[in-house]
Amino acid sequence: MIRSALMNVMTTAAIKAGRGLKRDLGEVENLQVSVKGPGDFVTAADRRAEKTLFEELSRARPGYSFLMEESGAVEGSDKTHTWHIDPLDGTANFLHGIPIFAVSVALEREGQIVAGVVYNPATDDMYVAEKGQGAFFNNRRMRVAARRTLAESMVACGIPPLAGVAHHARFQTELAAAMAKIGNIRRLGAAAIDLAMVASGRCDGYWERGIKPWDIAAGIILVREAGGFVTDLSGGADMLSKSEICAGNEAIQRQLLDVLRKA
Repeated sequence: MIRSALMNVMTTAAIKAGRGLKRDLGEVENLQVSVKGPGDFVTAADRRAEKTLFEELSRARPGYSFLMEESGAVEGSDKTHTWHIDPLDGTANFLHGIPIFAVSVALEREGQIVAGVVYNPATDDMYVAEKGQGAFFNNRRMRVAARRTLAESMVACGIPPLAGVAHHARFQTELAAAMAKIGNIRRLGAAAIDLAMVASGRCDGYWERGIKPWDIAAGIILVREAGGFVTDLSGGADMLSKSEICAGNEAIQRQLLDVLRKA
């Protein structure tokens, strides 16, 4: 496990935010009878978790900037450091009582993601990585899977929701091409968890379009520190600005990228 002061700050903040979400998850089932109720409840849970993260990280590292899902950008006096915060990645899962969601925290230093934490409060699973220090899952070092062909692989993807109608046609084309080459395709519903699965070797690859920076920032360094490769869907390094991502071990990521490009 990584014992640095930075990682201690990040994991402590994630766990504190996660406590509230775990408690709130138990209340979600009681709200399913109302269309309005669950949505309002989850929004409140999301904001409470984000407030906890903001307060904890600001106290530990005064002056750092923030990019947050709910509150947007908050510019600090230290322009070289930015926290990327998603207090509840996998909101739809959470809304339906499905325990696949995460608190995602990443630190960007001078344009580079240098540390990431993905924490699932429902299962108490913690994924962490720091640049040059490796990646760990619950105190065990992670490595990406060693499979070499798409035909024997399991690959995760993001399916655009109704609100993402602009991406529907392109996704259908890409999915058809991917299904013709890949052994199994999965949709977990939380980008941070998808990337953590790739880093831990449980999933061989992952791609998605229309994704937000705070969804993938922590997962990017998890995969890289676990020996994997992450690019945008053109093979470049603009995942955060282009809102798209493709990840896997060297062989699978390259093959997956090729399939998607041809599609």
